[in-house]
Amino acid sequence: MLGKLFERQPAAGGPSSSSGQSGPRVLRHSGGWAALRKRLAAGDGLRVLDIGSTSPTNINYLTSLGHSVYMADLVEDALTGEWVTGTDEDGKPIWNLEGFREQNLRFSGRTFDMVLLWTTLDYLPEALVVPVVQAFHEAMSPGGQLLAVFHTKLIAEQSPYHRFHITPTDDVELQLGRPATQQRAMTNRNIERLFAEWSGLKQFLAKDGVSEAIIVR
Repeated sequence: MLGKLFERQPAAGGPSSSSGQSGPRVLRHSGGWAALRKRLAAGDGLRVLDIGSTSPTNINYLTSLGHSVYMADLVEDALTGEWVTGTDEDGKPIWNLEGFREQNLRFSGRTFDMVLLWTTLDYLPEALVVPVVQAFHEAMSPGGQLLAVFHTKLIAEQSPYHRFHITPTDDVELQLGRPATQQRAMTNRNIERLFAEWSGLKQFLAKDGVSEAIIVR
C-alpha cells in the first residue's frame, strides 16, 4: 500500500523512533548500505523510496540529511489476497497485475534517485517479481541506485521477514516484520537476468546466508 511522502526534517511531534515498531533489533553490517550512505551524506535533495512498513527511524535519518523519503509496503499488500482473482487450470493463482501495479507502483508520477528494496523480492509471489522490477526501472532517474538483499538459500523456516532500519554507520538494524514466507533464493545469474535492462550491478557478499547488490538504473 502506498505511503506518505516525507520531506526534510520532520517537525516537532512527527514520527518518533518507536512509533509503529516493536520487538528487538539485531545489528548487521551492510556493505550496500555503507556505499549508499556515502552518497546520501554527500549532498541533499535526493528522492528515496523505502520499501517496507513505515520506519520512523529511516524517515528521521533521511529527512535530517535533506532528502525526501517515500514509503511503500509491497509485501504487506501482496499478501492481503486482494489481488488474486481466481486460479488457472493448473491451480495456480491468477493475479490482477495491473491493479496491483496501479495501487502500489505508480508513485503519483514521482521519480526516485534511490530505492531501498531490502529483501522484498524474496517474499513476493512469483507473478509479481518481474512487474515490480520493471516498475522500479520506470520510476527511477537515470543513474539511480537500488539496494536489494537476497537470500542465498531457500530455507523458509530459518528466514523470517524483517524490517530494515538504517543507521548513521555502516550497519543496519533488522527487526522481525509481519509474517511472510520466503519464496525463493536467487543465484548471481538469476539476479543478473532479472536486472538485465539496468546499466550496472555491484554485489556485496556476506557470511550470513544473504548477498547484497546495488543495481544502477
